[in-house]
This record gives sequence, C-alpha cells and structure tokens, in this order.
Amino acid sequence: MNKKTISVILLIVFLVTIVFTVANTFMSNDTAIENQTGTITVGNKTVNYEKSGKCVEVIDGNTIQVYGVGKVQLTQVGSPTAQATKFVNDKCLGKTVYLDVDDEKPTDNYERVLAIVYTDNCDINRALIDNDLAKVSYFEPSEFKKGEV
Repeated sequence: MNKKTISVILLIVFLVTIVFTVANTFMSNDTAIENQTGTITVGNKTVNYEKSGKCVEVIDGNTIQVYGVGKVQLTQVGSPTAQATKFVNDKCLGKTVYLDVDDEKPTDNYERVLAIVYTDNCDINRALIDNDLAKVSYFEPSEFKKGEV
C-alpha cells in the first residue's frame, strides 16, 4: 500500500473513533440509572416514575426520544405550538427525564410510550398547558383523571 492509502485508512479510523466517542459522551449520564422506578419531588409534589433516561431528541412539542426507552408521547397534551418544541427542547434535551407512564394505556397506536414527563424541576406536560403552548387532549382509558395533567 502506498502512503496515500494508509493515510486515508488512518483518517477513517480516526473519524469513526471520534464519532463513537462523542456519541458515547452524549449518551452517558453518571447521575441517573436508566429505567429505574422511583420518586422525584418537583416543586411541592412528589411523584412516582416508572422509567427514566436521557432525552436524546425532541421530535416536536409533545414527543421526545429517550435513551433506553424510545419515543415518548406526552400524555394528555395535544396541538403543541411551534414555541412548545423550543420549550421542550430547552427543558429536556440532553437531560435526564422521569416518566410517569400511563398504567391504563402505556403506549399509543404508534408504539410511543404515553407518560407525564418530569425533569428535576419541571412537570413538562403541565408547563406546556399552563403556558398556553399546548392544549389538553384528554382520552380514555387513562390512569390520569381529566384535568390532572
């Protein structure tokens, strides 16, 4: 092999190593254990959650991708505005989120997990509605009562 071929091979190996290192760094979170049940206190409310993980993508104002969980639909939250996507992005992306999964209907027709999403200091579902960034979209069956989310 000539020097040019060896240089190209080494460059490719280097780039692949960089990509995996960056991806691993973004996905790692030493402060949270993925998919563990527990409790979290948000404001003055203590809630139980069934799953947790790092939010790796905000798909839209009421759908996120959580590492180790998959796509999560914010339950009872519909018609998000364009500002809702920015809000969810600012609050969730790259952070650990805690999911109170709807026990009555844990997934929707698209296999997304239906849940109330919490961060360390915010009930995302409630905040979207309270800030007029989305409307309540109540459906049954649901463990959550109408107006609870």
